Amino acid sequence: MNLTKTHHIKIGTVTVNSLTALAPLAGITDFVLRKLIREESKTTLLMTEMISSEALVQNKDCNIIKTDEKESPISFQIEGHKPELMAKAAKILEDRASIIDINMGCPINKIVKGQDGCSLMKNPKLARDIVIAVKEAVNIPVTCKFRLGWSQDSKNFIEFAQLMQESGACAVMVHARTRSQLYSGTADWNELTKLRGEIDIPYYANGDITSPEAALKCLEITKADGISVGRAAMGDLSLIARIEKYLNEGILIPEPDLNQKLAMLKKHLDMEIAFRGEETGIKFFRKFYPCYIKNIRGGAEYRHKLVTELNYDNIINILKEILHNGQQ
Repeated sequence: MNLTKTHHIKIGTVTVNSLTALAPLAGITDFVLRKLIREESKTTLLMTEMISSEALVQNKDCNIIKTDEKESPISFQIEGHKPELMAKAAKILEDRASIIDINMGCPINKIVKGQDGCSLMKNPKLARDIVIAVKEAVNIPVTCKFRLGWSQDSKNFIEFAQLMQESGACAVMVHARTRSQLYSGTADWNELTKLRGEIDIPYYANGDITSPEAALKCLEITKADGISVGRAAMGDLSLIARIEKYLNEGILIPEPDLNQKLAMLKKHLDMEIAFRGEETGIKFFRKFYPCYIKNIRGGAEYRHKLVTELNYDNIINILKEILHNGQQ
C-alpha cells in the first residue's frame, strides 16, 4: 500500500476523505465521544451508536440523535426488523445524516432475540427487504454492518454482502467474527480477503484494529477499502487520527502517555456531565474508566474506586493519585 497517497472512499454520493471510520458502539459512540473524535480527526467517518427504529419513531426528539454540523460526514445506524418502521426511522434522520447504516451485526441476546441485529444474517430475505425499504425512503446512501455469519458453520458474509449490494447498499462494514464468538477470540482478517472481487461496492474491515500498525496490516491482509475502529478508541481518542497519519504519511505517532490519557479522561468526563447532568454523566462514564487506565499499576483498585464514586471532586482526587503513583 502506498502510504503517501491521499486516500478517500466513495460511498454513493458521499466522499469520505479517510480510510477510517468510527465503528458504531451501543451506549458508547454518543454525541460527546464523537465530538472528541472529530477534534482529533477532521476526516474520519463518524458513526452513531445503534438507534432503535421503534423508539425513534415513537419519540423523534430523543437525545440519542443529537448531532451538529461539525460531525459530517456522519452515519446514523438504525436497528430493527420491520422494513416499514426502519424506513420511517431513516426518514426522520435523513436531514441530520450523511449516510444511513443498518445494523445487522449486533450479537447481544436482547437484540437477536427480537429478530434484530445479527439475526438478520439468518433471514437474508428480510434483510434485503429492509435495505430496499430504507433505500426507497431516503435520498442519501444506505450501508449495512454485519459479521462473518451466525456461527463458524454458517459463514454467509459473501453471499450476504452480494445480496445487500443488489438491494441497494452503497457500502458494507464487516466485523471479522461470527455472532457465536461475540467479542472473544481473534478477528479473522483472512476471511475478509474473500470479499475482494465478489462485490463492487466499498467494504470496511472491522475487528481488532488496536493500533496504526494493526490498521495497515488489516488493510494489507483483507484488501478492504477501509478499516473501522471500535472498542480500541474508547480509552484512546487519538487512535483514529494516529492511524490516518500512519496510512497517509507513514508517520507513527506514539500512544498517549499516562498524563495525556488522564487529561483526556477528565475532558471526556466533564463533557458527559455537561451533556447529561452531573449524576447521570458520572454514572454513564463508569464504562470508560477501565479503558483509560488499563495496564497501569494498581489498576484494579483504582477501577473499583472510580466506578463506585459519585462525587466529582473525589473522582478528580483519584485521578491525581493515579498520576502521582504512575510517575514515581
